[in-house]
Amino acid sequence: MFTALIPTHQVGAWLVSHIDAFLDKIGLKNDQTIEAFIYICVIVALAIIIGWAVRKVILFIAEKAMKLHPTDIGNELLQQNIFTKASHIIPPLVFLALIPFAFETDNHTLALIEKFVLIYFLIMLGIGLNSILTFMWVHFDSHENTNKHPLRGLLNTGHGIVWILIVISILSIIIGKSPGAILTGIGVFATALMLIFKDSILGLVAGIQLSQNDMLRVGDWIVVTNTPANGTVIEVTLTTVKVRNWDNTIIMVPPYTLVSTSFQNWRGMTESGARQIARYYYFDNESIKAIDDATVDSLVAKFPILKTFVDDARRRKAAGQGPQYNSNISPVNGTIDTNMGLFRAYLGLYMTADDAISKDQYMLVRLQQPTEFGTPLQLFVFTPHNQWPAYEAVQSALFEHIAVVAPEFGLKIYNAPDHNRFEVEMSQEDALPVPGKPVPGIQATPTQATPDAK
Repeated sequence: MFTALIPTHQVGAWLVSHIDAFLDKIGLKNDQTIEAFIYICVIVALAIIIGWAVRKVILFIAEKAMKLHPTDIGNELLQQNIFTKASHIIPPLVFLALIPFAFETDNHTLALIEKFVLIYFLIMLGIGLNSILTFMWVHFDSHENTNKHPLRGLLNTGHGIVWILIVISILSIIIGKSPGAILTGIGVFATALMLIFKDSILGLVAGIQLSQNDMLRVGDWIVVTNTPANGTVIEVTLTTVKVRNWDNTIIMVPPYTLVSTSFQNWRGMTESGARQIARYYYFDNESIKAIDDATVDSLVAKFPILKTFVDDARRRKAAGQGPQYNSNISPVNGTIDTNMGLFRAYLGLYMTADDAISKDQYMLVRLQQPTEFGTPLQLFVFTPHNQWPAYEAVQSALFEHIAVVAPEFGLKIYNAPDHNRFEVEMSQEDALPVPGKPVPGIQATPTQATPDAK
């Protein structure tokens, strides 16, 4: 089948005639073993030279074409060495076309050599086809896959199919049966193969689901429930999803785990350009008190940003109207009747004037149900600085400001009742306790656990 590709009859006859002439000169005429050996060496060298020459010519033409008409596809073909990898099929073709002339009478040896060369040819063919598939995937992923769908699993599947076909073809050559007969025999072991390739099959199906539903992309920040995965997706393959955590460790998660369980994808936060700040400060219940006009005036003098709000609140109060509640996306609500109400109004005005706080997202300053730790005041706002360092800087500056300003309004931020200290009062006569008798004069309050900031 390969002799039709190259004019092997004339070339083979010419090589054999010159080899015979050379053997005649050195006195080895009619020695077919030496003749066959020399012929094989010559055609191996010829096949390598032809493959090298063809590769050089193709590369030279491609490079010249790129200089005259540069294109992305051409540059990628050269960068990924596609021509070099594909050209490796040429030497075995040349060898197969010329080898029959060395063993015209020894069909058994000829068939054995052809089998080895055919196997080599099929391996090179598999490498070439897979390099072309890789080129197609890289080009699509870098130019067309703008949404960064996880398609590497499809590439791995394509590679697997190519190598399965190559292996079946090699087996058919070795045992001398058609590939169809081998496929029929493999069908008997389908159940075993499904168990062996269970992860790959599940990964392929999961990868298709992830891509089809746009659940995951390379570069997404994800948190996978019940796993240590909490970071950026760096690669999605047929069997694993690689996640780089914040500590630069790499976590491998099977794709079907993401499909069969829940996971959190922070892509929406990144695309929206705003990241949520939702944390609490706990205030001592006893520090929340009613305030008079003199106190309000003194606070307005300290914080002029309150003047417009206070004037409007007093006008409405004098007219017998209740507080005005703003239902817009960035409300500033509060009262002038309590220090906490005025403090809430101050925080709303402060954040409205802060460029680090998003004005097109919800902005809430709200009190929640009192607890044993005090009354929680929550800030529910968004910042356009969604990258981790900037986000933490904005959040820290905001809560530092609250910690400094709150005492000006007479509000006390929660601490353990004893301020992390024990106060012990004991008379000298009771210094030594009596067994079985309570020790009088000791007043101690155990330190309570400070609630976690949310």
